[in-house]
Amino acid sequence: MDVRLRPVTEDDLPVFFEQQRDPIANTMADFPAREREAFHIHWRTRVLVNPAGFARTILCDGAVAGNIVSFIHSGEREVGYWLGREFWGRGIATRALAAFLAIDTTRPLYAFVVHHNLGSIRVLQKCGFTIIGSDAEGVTLMRSV
Repeated sequence: MDVRLRPVTEDDLPVFFEQQRDPIANTMADFPAREREAFHIHWRTRVLVNPAGFARTILCDGAVAGNIVSFIHSGEREVGYWLGREFWGRGIATRALAAFLAIDTTRPLYAFVVHHNLGSIRVLQKCGFTIIGSDAEGVTLMRSV
């Protein structure tokens, strides 16, 4: 299995849009899907043009598997990723995050994961993140070293 990262292109956005509409993925991430217009506005005006951010498309054997981004939020650099459900459970997120950490070398790097998303917590741990706290809403805060 070949997992690679490349810069996001406009052609990736329809795939990302459909992936973020998956109700099972929304439940797992505890993140609601955006409507089409809001989704495209967010990507075009906040993600792709953010000079302080990185956005990459995750490819698995040439297919768009998802995306991975980092950005500044409340003064801290955060990382987030999203895979289409058909790509779950195959080690793709772990490989993509490991490759992304070589691109974004900012440390510490933070991630927020809901408690029930054990797969994502494990991905982060495999890539050197440790749990440093949690909140009453069921979110685990993790930090890279």
